[in-house]
Amino acid sequence: MDAAWPALERHDAGGWMLRAAAGVTQRANSIWPRSAPSSDKQCSDEQCSDDLPGLLRDARAWYRSRRLPVIFQLFDTPAASALHQLLDLEGFSRQSETLVMTRSAMDTRIPAGARPAVELSSEPSGEWLRVWWQVDGRGGEDSLSVAETILKGCPSVYALVRDGDGRAAAVGRLALPTRSRKGGLYCMATLPQARRQGFAAVIVQALLQAGSEQGIDGFWLLVTAANHGAQELYAKAGFRETCRYLYRQERPRRAPTGC
Repeated sequence: MDAAWPALERHDAGGWMLRAAAGVTQRANSIWPRSAPSSDKQCSDEQCSDDLPGLLRDARAWYRSRRLPVIFQLFDTPAASALHQLLDLEGFSRQSETLVMTRSAMDTRIPAGARPAVELSSEPSGEWLRVWWQVDGRGGEDSLSVAETILKGCPSVYALVRDGDGRAAAVGRLALPTRSRKGGLYCMATLPQARRQGFAAVIVQALLQAGSEQGIDGFWLLVTAANHGAQELYAKAGFRETCRYLYRQERPRRAPTGC
């Protein structure tokens, strides 16, 4: 998942991967705690892996120098309980709970005569980017440029479907990280006027087949816990929830007021 959405900047800090990309997307601008805190105080470089307050202090300095908030991408598991407790004490918010859904690569072939008109490519076209950014984008052309760099940081298959008038209506992306036999579905987006016409289901099926043809033996996707419509679509395509994560973000500190 990390390789499928690579940040422009990465810094390994005592088992935490600090990621930054000019503030474009939470995932590419968040901390991934790759290692659980150790109880035997084994140290790496100048920082003990179980010194959570020290790690947090250093992370704050790293993000502050980039004018970015401190955000964690965290699974809510027993291994992360100590870090969650620290973030609770520090007043970090809990937001954007996300389901990780997975399925195998079996039975992804599209029946004869039902092959959808999906355009597949190895690069995101201008039309593809326009549709995705109109639905999911945050920011202007500079942010879109950063997002495009993130997308191109991993080999991928890009899918686009047109409406009856030939206009780009819906898109999706299958990330294919190197040295992995898993593929991840990202950037599923349908323009508002093109919804409820089955375009998303067509794109999912086409990307699953494209991945299977490239030797992928399993797929994952990420969907917010609040997006029940998308969860239903993915469940019909054979995906099942495997686990969940959420983002913990530091709240802005208020300046002192009064006398």
